[in-house]
Amino acid sequence: MVNFYVYLGCFFSFVHLKDCQDIYFFVPFATFYIKNMPGSKRNTKMISLTWVRISTLSFSDVRLWWKRRMPILEWAPKYRLQENLLPDTVSGMMLTVQQVAQGLAFALMSSVHPVFGLYGSLFPPLIYAIFGMGRHVSTGTFAITSMISAGAVERLVSPNNGNVTNSSLGVLGISDFEMQRIEVAAAVTFLGGIIQVSMFVLHLGSATLILSEPVVSSMTTGAATHVVTSQVKYLLGIKVPYMSRPLGMFYTYTYIFNNIRMIQIEVMLLSILCIVVLLLVKQLNQKFKSIIKIVIPIDLILIITASLACYYGDMESAYSMHVVGHIPKGIPLPQVPPMDILSEVIFEAFGVALVGYTVSIFLAYNSANKFKYSVDENQELLAHGLSNLIPSFFFCIPNAGAPARSFLLCNNGAKTQVACLISCLLILLVIYFIVPFLYWLPMCVLASIVIVSLKGMLMQFRDLKKYWNVDKVDCVIWVCTYLVTICFAANVGLFFGVVFSVAVGIFRLTRVKVLHLTDLDEAGSKMIEDTHCELSQKVKIIYVATPVFFLNAKKLYAAFMKINKQLFTDHDLNKCKTNVLLSPVSNEANNGEDSISQSRSIESNTVILDCSGITFSDFTGVTMLAKIYFELKNSGAVVLLTCCNVSLVQGLQYSGIRPKYQTFFDTVNTALRTMQLKKNRGLSLESLDSTHV
Repeated sequence: MVNFYVYLGCFFSFVHLKDCQDIYFFVPFATFYIKNMPGSKRNTKMISLTWVRISTLSFSDVRLWWKRRMPILEWAPKYRLQENLLPDTVSGMMLTVQQVAQGLAFALMSSVHPVFGLYGSLFPPLIYAIFGMGRHVSTGTFAITSMISAGAVERLVSPNNGNVTNSSLGVLGISDFEMQRIEVAAAVTFLGGIIQVSMFVLHLGSATLILSEPVVSSMTTGAATHVVTSQVKYLLGIKVPYMSRPLGMFYTYTYIFNNIRMIQIEVMLLSILCIVVLLLVKQLNQKFKSIIKIVIPIDLILIITASLACYYGDMESAYSMHVVGHIPKGIPLPQVPPMDILSEVIFEAFGVALVGYTVSIFLAYNSANKFKYSVDENQELLAHGLSNLIPSFFFCIPNAGAPARSFLLCNNGAKTQVACLISCLLILLVIYFIVPFLYWLPMCVLASIVIVSLKGMLMQFRDLKKYWNVDKVDCVIWVCTYLVTICFAANVGLFFGVVFSVAVGIFRLTRVKVLHLTDLDEAGSKMIEDTHCELSQKVKIIYVATPVFFLNAKKLYAAFMKINKQLFTDHDLNKCKTNVLLSPVSNEANNGEDSISQSRSIESNTVILDCSGITFSDFTGVTMLAKIYFELKNSGAVVLLTCCNVSLVQGLQYSGIRPKYQTFFDTVNTALRTMQLKKNRGLSLESLDSTHV
């Protein structure tokens, strides 16, 4: 078993050593391998090569590596105090309000004590500011990852299992039951971070290429729908049991309608008032931003006003209004998450890792495109992995980049991650000095803030129009992914969306037109000079428009059989005309058609196979292309291959095409010039050799 890890680690070392990016990350491991690997000659050679590469590193290489892996070392020395400090400070103050409000709400959504949401708003942004490249990405508690984490918490530490106790732990005064719950959430956070760091080691950041915009848009919209559903019980003041089974969202609304008389009218009216005020003021902030210059902190004003009204109006007793309750001050000592339950939360951990990174990287892309800077997908994996891994020791729930808070940074003119660092400092002050005053904050107010913050994600329904106008297939993918997400969960919806979109892409690839038959174009015909008319009548060009591989090999041959009906017909031989597109290839196979060798002869005519569209090929595709070539040869045609890459030439030669039978040319024009030269000299076209490869 030791040897397995040794070999695996050595493989990763060579992967990273090859591109000279992460040599130092593996220096301790390489030393361990040298001491523990078996003493075979091959292993000794590998170890020697690894050690030579490490020993030849210079100080500049070390400095470059640290700057790559800790971007703060790159931008912090260049920070412009006079230009950037004021907008970063204002944005940081505004961000603090959102972080505190959403931290409390998302902690309850994750089925843990509200104070742990504040910890999740402090540590992850601090770590991401050091390792992350997104200047406007606000990392911290996030609704979707909180909901995923809640599934593990409710499953392993349910309030119905009789473990509820009133005993406390340390100075925080949190019950053992609440500590058991946060331990499960911290385990999900820890394992999710491990998965993301492992993806970084494997260089899987570029795997985002399989994530299309419709999939991410529909998944986040569906997840936002789940979040709204989870907040309805607070908006209406009704107790709703936790439902994590498939179609749980529909069961939740069914339960609410069946118990509609339990709705507290006072709570519902306060929720409606808060939502209207939040939407109205935020809209005014956006509309008159250029005039008033200062954004009205409506979230903070609403929290203070509602807390004071609840305290002086004694709403908790008078109307049985659910409030946040006691929140302990301070930060507990770090503790290792429970390792014995990691195997039981692996499903939620993968959901947190994949969904959280998907949303975060698209936020980074958006901010980078808007403000003209670049992000490294693999470095973002490391940053978010460490933002989950390290905070898990400080009782933090899973985190990711939050769209609402990231848009807040963009809209308020934040320049760098200094805004998040300022927010962390203010949140630390809140944890130690202000949290006792949050006792009277009504939960319906928090729920209203959360729902309004999801407005942007919910408004992605408007994307359906652009997808329908541009590509109706994308519209279908969006709708199907959304339905799966709301019926099951965000991680299930993401997995379905990726698989479905890839499957649709493969299907469309196999149905695309693979061959095009054309006459000589005008430019090509002019090169034929005095033999212009004769050659243009006899030369046909077949353009291979796609890669040739196992998925479309049979379609390639079927398209060739179909196109033979148009090759060198009597009608074409009686015409001298150029620049005519005869026909694109149909998508349907030509069933029951006889091969060209049986139907007619195209003796003394030339077919040019233009392979410029073959970006890659495999054995099956090359074999089928060679079969097409031999059928043309057996029909008496001179076949020329142009624009073939080196691997394709080697594959065709391995398939039986020898230089004495075939000529490879760099371009179509080169082949035409050679044909003209041979004709002028009175030589046969079959005498063409392979000197032009």
